[in-house]
Amino acid sequence: MIFVSPLLFKLFFRKQNQAFAFYPFIFCRNHDLKVNTHIIRHEKIHHRQQLELLILPFYILYFLEFLFRYAYLKDFDKAYRAISFEKEAYQNDNNANYLKTRKLWSMWRKQ
Repeated sequence: MIFVSPLLFKLFFRKQNQAFAFYPFIFCRNHDLKVNTHIIRHEKIHHRQQLELLILPFYILYFLEFLFRYAYLKDFDKAYRAISFEKEAYQNDNNANYLKTRKLWSMWRKQ
């Protein structure tokens, strides 16, 4: 289910953030993003990752990996892009068949 919530993004996210997946929901910054196939597919990849890790551990690992990357890279955007979960989602959000062929734990496999 996809929701549009500009206030949520204004209060809790940076301007660069367009959407956020919290299984089973996807929250978008504006209505145009609800039909953006790349963004929705990106967030659905995160849904699959969340399910594999039973949701709460996903967020713990995501946050810890971000902290580690940020401490090492000293740059918010580079640290965010270096997170294994984001790498997988960005590398595959153009592939319409990706979720049909995706293997278990793909966020930690070499692509």
